[in-house]
Amino acid sequence: MSGRTRIGVYPGTFDPITLGHLDIIRRGAHLVDRLVIGVTTNPSKSPMFTVEERLAMVRREVADIDHIEVVEFDSLLMDFAEGQGASLILRGLRAVADFEYEYQMAGMNQQLNDRIETVFLMADVCLQPIASRLVKEIARYGGSIDKFVTPAVAADVTAKLGSSK
Repeated sequence: MSGRTRIGVYPGTFDPITLGHLDIIRRGAHLVDRLVIGVTTNPSKSPMFTVEERLAMVRREVADIDHIEVVEFDSLLMDFAEGQGASLILRGLRAVADFEYEYQMAGMNQQLNDRIETVFLMADVCLQPIASRLVKEIARYGGSIDKFVTPAVAADVTAKLGSSK
């Protein structure tokens, strides 16, 4: 085996970061020497938090995990991954619907750069239903999101909703 550093990229909007994301990050960090969490904008989504707020939130939540870097990106994922020196893209799967979308994206990404592999991790069974979109919807209607995010993230969401009223 070569002495080359294995770098992985875990991309997402993380709006907000959930316990599901953190599960994938913790498990994925064991697969590489360095895991770069790429926080991006997604034109098809309306984020609750700014990119700067999401970067700070993700950095806070992963501070106890070694060999992780959190950076912003606004480019094609494969260009970002190549710029980071990554050999793999890490993606989490919750359900069959995720797989269909992720499978298509992995195929497109392979056409763009076949030197970078996509690795899928299944979400922990108890975390599979968690989606940032649903967390925000529950919070907007006054429901408890404590089972889906850390206490600090729940406070961030509550504060954001309080400031938008």
